[in-house]
Amino acid sequence: MINYKVPASYHSDSDLIRTQKNIKFIKDNFERILAKNLHLLRVSAPLFVKKSSGLNDDLSGVEKPVSFMVKETPDSEVEAEIVQSLAKWKRYALGQYDFWVGKGLYTDMNAIRADELPDNTHSIYVDQWDWEKVITAEERNMDYLHEIVNLIFITFREIEILLQGKIKGYERLLPDKVTFIDSQDLEDMYPDKDPEEREDLICKEHKFVFIERIGHKLKSGKPHSPRSPDYDDWNLNGDILVWNPVLDSALELSSMGIRVDAKSLFSQLEISGEMDRIDLPYHKSLINDELPLTIGGGIGQSRICMFFLQKFHIGEVQASIWPQEMIDELRAKDIELL
Repeated sequence: MINYKVPASYHSDSDLIRTQKNIKFIKDNFERILAKNLHLLRVSAPLFVKKSSGLNDDLSGVEKPVSFMVKETPDSEVEAEIVQSLAKWKRYALGQYDFWVGKGLYTDMNAIRADELPDNTHSIYVDQWDWEKVITAEERNMDYLHEIVNLIFITFREIEILLQGKIKGYERLLPDKVTFIDSQDLEDMYPDKDPEEREDLICKEHKFVFIERIGHKLKSGKPHSPRSPDYDDWNLNGDILVWNPVLDSALELSSMGIRVDAKSLFSQLEISGEMDRIDLPYHKSLINDELPLTIGGGIGQSRICMFFLQKFHIGEVQASIWPQEMIDELRAKDIELL
């Protein structure tokens, strides 16, 4: 059964050309403003990496990357994987380019997550602004993490102001400030709710929320949501969520955090039972202090367009593969998926 919903009062903008122009306006300006606010340089990034490198993102640990064989010589092949995100690759690239503290990179990341079940906000195709910047050991703290989240919030506010000038009658969606909350504090507030329900409740009240410290088990015995053990430090990370009035629910726009150092890498690999990763090239480089200390994340391009243009389905702002049943049902309601 396909899990998605169409709000009863929703009416889609039938002018697809106008929608495409607005998508370009949002993406072009968001890219420019984010780079300015975070001091980032745009770089090229891979669509695929060697499986043996350990550079691919394992996400929550259960998703299987799309893979294929490539020839290295006429007589030998190696396995390559389509990236699921660039969390590890970006840190490696910062070291390769010799970026200095306070500066960073971003890239227009495209990925395939074949295990995703399409619904209102999920697609097998992922497009993100993936960013990463170099920090000092002294900046590996919650105050610095909050500083960066506030700069990202300012980027969102600047886009909203631009849209108010571009689209007649455009209504403000964002609050005046970010609400920060620890994942354990959120569970304590709503102990009888699951994580998704907690997100809805906190976002409906505060509109723009950063839920932090995600990965460790909470008092309930489960993490707020699963996290791969080898990119974010679970004590210094979080998700940015906004309230989406069209769907009457929270919408995650970004997952980000200060990345693991050698100490937190060992700890999280042990907790996750993934110590076999320690011999992969990426992990060896990190342990040997060959990679810089960094902070980074991904910001969903289609999701920010979906949010700012108040679309009920990600397929209204992104071309992908959708179940035929979904296409037919929405077409009958005069809603076209790209």
